[in-house]
Amino acid sequence: MEVYVTLAARQHIKKLSRANQKRIIDKIEFYVSQPDPIQFAEPLTGSNEYRFRVGDYRIRFEVLNDIVWVISVKRRDEACR
Repeated sequence: MEVYVTLAARQHIKKLSRANQKRIIDKIEFYVSQPDPIQFAEPLTGSNEYRFRVGDYRIRFEVLNDIVWVISVKRRDEACR
């Protein structure tokens, strides 16, 4: 599966520390390399989106035509708003 990161998600990632950036990117790559990355995700209510949890961060994404679109990366307290 391929991964595309939206501009907004790239900006969110750039604001993080180097350690958190690496941790999040490594985890996204791990999930996407699996045969069914959705098994590691939780669906978001009322949409076709899912989320991965990486520590205190939530990675919101959508799967379209075997492409994982990363929509946002936010701290847990900000993502729930």
